[in-house]
Amino acid sequence: MLTPRYVQDSETLIKAAKRILNYRKDVAAADQLAAARAGIAKVRDAIKQRSAPAVKEAEKPLVEVLTKIDPPKPNSWIRDNVELIVVVVAIALGLRAFYLQPFKIPTGSMQPTLNGIIAKPIDGPAPNFLVQAFQFVTIGRTYADVVSEEDNDSIAQISAVKMKWLWDGSLIQMTSGKSYTVGIAPDQLKQLGVLPPFYEGGPVFGKKYQKGEPIVRAYADLGDQVFVDKMSYNFMGPHRGDIFVFKTNGIRDLERPGTPSEHFIKRLAGIPGDTLRIAEPNLFINGELANDYVFKRVASRQNGYTGYTNGNGNYMEYLATPDKTVTIPPFSYFALGDNSANSLDSRYWGFVPAENVVGRGLFVYWPFTSHWGFPR
Repeated sequence: MLTPRYVQDSETLIKAAKRILNYRKDVAAADQLAAARAGIAKVRDAIKQRSAPAVKEAEKPLVEVLTKIDPPKPNSWIRDNVELIVVVVAIALGLRAFYLQPFKIPTGSMQPTLNGIIAKPIDGPAPNFLVQAFQFVTIGRTYADVVSEEDNDSIAQISAVKMKWLWDGSLIQMTSGKSYTVGIAPDQLKQLGVLPPFYEGGPVFGKKYQKGEPIVRAYADLGDQVFVDKMSYNFMGPHRGDIFVFKTNGIRDLERPGTPSEHFIKRLAGIPGDTLRIAEPNLFINGELANDYVFKRVASRQNGYTGYTNGNGNYMEYLATPDKTVTIPPFSYFALGDNSANSLDSRYWGFVPAENVVGRGLFVYWPFTSHWGFPR
């Protein structure tokens, strides 16, 4: 008895045979093509007879000739997977080049709107592995718990390393020859007071660590990861109040000769023609108190915001005192950090050329904290 499922399988074989013939008809031998067409006809006749043995017998020569026309390729799974990887990489590169680019918030200049890398000491040992793994995946937290393995040892040098090719860490080299790798970058170790001797702001003579004494016992939150929209500014220019990303090449005091351009992320406070003034804690635009929510939030000095600040004893090129103003020239923008009291921004180094603008901060995709989503 020929079941409906058997008939369906045989019809599928016939369709596959027709595709192979169409695909290989220019390279296959004429006798093979003729044998395949005859085999298709025999399978059809066997189906009409409603006999499973007859269908099975008719399929054998058809499969044999199809295998000769289109022989299986060795290790084809490798080729298929390589092709898939190439396609995925090409799509990712295309998205990065023209639409979306991932960007890591490196500093605290936009806090508390966006978090940079934050390091804090802890009193006890790091939690167990499962807790660490969960916190890394969810909130981007990595721990360092390194104790000295030698008596009277001290830090000789600290250098930057890449941890598992994913995030920045440090290699701490000791005078004893021991070395320790930690998942906290050198700048954050500096914040924790972990410094080599003769470092600017550090000890003249290295601190001595005894065996079993902690060298680093802290955690670091790795900062918000943002998708940057590179497309929309091609159709409409940047808007006042945008979170925007720009390159540092050509900007005085930011460009470093012989090194690739860096990327900064700030709040766009002034567009061409605007006149700005800061009278702590407020920002004034064109003589009026900045009334957009994102500016009023900073000026409120609430929920972690510091308010807009003048020089406070630090050298500023622009807006250093409440009576100073600055007018934005054509094809330029003025960038301010939401963490105004601790932000190196246009007040210090001037204007962002229009050609340096990369795009606007669109979406915080990791970690999964309260910042996840569309930033404002």
